[in-house]
Amino acid sequence: MLIKQIVELSLPGMCRITPEEGASFYLRKQYLVNVDYDSIYSGAEFDDEQTNELLDAGLAAAVELKAITYLARAEQCHFKLAQKLRDKGFEKKYIEMALCYLESVNYLSDERFARAWIHSRCLNHHEGKSKLINELISRGISKEISTAAVEEHFSSVDEIETAVAALKKFIKRGKSDDKLIAAMMQSGFSYKQIKQAQEVYKEESSI
Repeated sequence: MLIKQIVELSLPGMCRITPEEGASFYLRKQYLVNVDYDSIYSGAEFDDEQTNELLDAGLAAAVELKAITYLARAEQCHFKLAQKLRDKGFEKKYIEMALCYLESVNYLSDERFARAWIHSRCLNHHEGKSKLINELISRGISKEISTAAVEEHFSSVDEIETAVAALKKFIKRGKSDDKLIAAMMQSGFSYKQIKQAQEVYKEESSI
């Protein structure tokens, strides 16, 4: 490959390369292993092995730029973002290169996603710890990160109050007795918490 032009972009470490033959492509120096980034300049020429590395770095950069468009809309987790990128036709190798870089600069964070997801989820749902943890795990978040995020949430939110809110919702939907308890358990509350919520509900109803 013979380099015709290289243009530095506003994104640190990112440039656009125009070869003498073929289409222009973006490249990030962090994706290079054996090729020295400073050796890339107008007029520089690379052998086949070096060219393949440049093209690999270019494909990873293309994935990164697409990933950034998703991250600009909302917090993403590694697992789901990788899935979206695969659906767009990107190869796994380049997806992992890009996402690992984005994690290294904290643009992508499973911890941050977990906290944001819980905040959004709990605006319209009344669920216990086990339900929330399982929901996060199903989205590819590790059990450790999921548990820490849920514990952080309930450090400022009373789980029994949440259970009472869930109980009221199910009663309003006509559930009672065993069906009510089953619905509460499916929402992540323990039998003990359900009984406590029922006691609170009875006290409130008697006032």
